[in-house]
Amino acid sequence: MPLALVTGAARSNSIAAGIVPRLRADGWEVVTSDLDAGDHPCDLSDAQAPAALIETVAHERGTISALVLSHAHDVESGILDTTAESFDQHVAVNARASLLLIAAFARQAGETGGAIVAFTSDHVTGNLPYGASKGALDRIVISAARELGPRGISANVVNPGPIDTGWMDDETRRALTAQHPLGRSGTPRDIAGITSFLLSDEGRWISGQLLHTDGGFSARF
Repeated sequence: MPLALVTGAARSNSIAAGIVPRLRADGWEVVTSDLDAGDHPCDLSDAQAPAALIETVAHERGTISALVLSHAHDVESGILDTTAESFDQHVAVNARASLLLIAAFARQAGETGGAIVAFTSDHVTGNLPYGASKGALDRIVISAARELGPRGISANVVNPGPIDTGWMDDETRRALTAQHPLGRSGTPRDIAGITSFLLSDEGRWISGQLLHTDGGFSARF
């Protein structure tokens, strides 16, 4: 049974929480990690934590074949009120930790290869440190596809658009639904199937892509 590590799966209605049961149904053994929850709680703002997490999971469960990066630090602020400390924290969790997780994942994968899926966002205006750190994540993952491809590792960034994971109030939900071609907001289940495919043998020919898997939401621009 292949092993997948999924970060950011603490909340029951999160994207990651929707992905985990789908992967298990598809025959994956799944290990989860979050700040204070999951099989392996982990503070990814600590520069030593990502490699330690990969090492621990691989030692206890065997080679990790899939890495799903769904963790995020998100405290909204804009150009004028973002502090250096807040910016650094966003970069540490959303970008640096992802880089270190990817590197450690690739080292333990050896000749078996694997697949990486990471989640990004277009939300930048009024949410600058989050959006900027997610932009850095995009470049890291696309670079990983080129650098790690010879190791048999695929890597993709998924932009799911607005997913109703509990952050929407009724007004926000109505406004986004009115803009959506399919007439509804996305759900974690919508993203779970896409993630499962990208991690599968059939899906790994897709690599180095930033995929808008948002039901056509971004096509309005």
